[in-house]
Amino acid sequence: MLTRSSQPAGEARLRYLDADIDVISPGDYVVCAVTGRKIPVQALRYWSVDRQEAYWDAEAASSRMVPAKD
Repeated sequence: MLTRSSQPAGEARLRYLDADIDVISPGDYVVCAVTGRKIPVQALRYWSVDRQEAYWDAEAASSRMVPAKD
């Protein structure tokens, strides 16, 4: 039996808050700002409030926060 989610497929638009997210447009994933990988909204754990971007994992988040060395 097929079941349909009430959440539309596609990329979600979110506003990242200090300890929460605000859904602007519903969807089932967001894209990591570092890796470009799709992150299921239910699995989203890392983001930047200042940059308003999502990250796949802690390593991606920390690499984004450290300035590039020349």
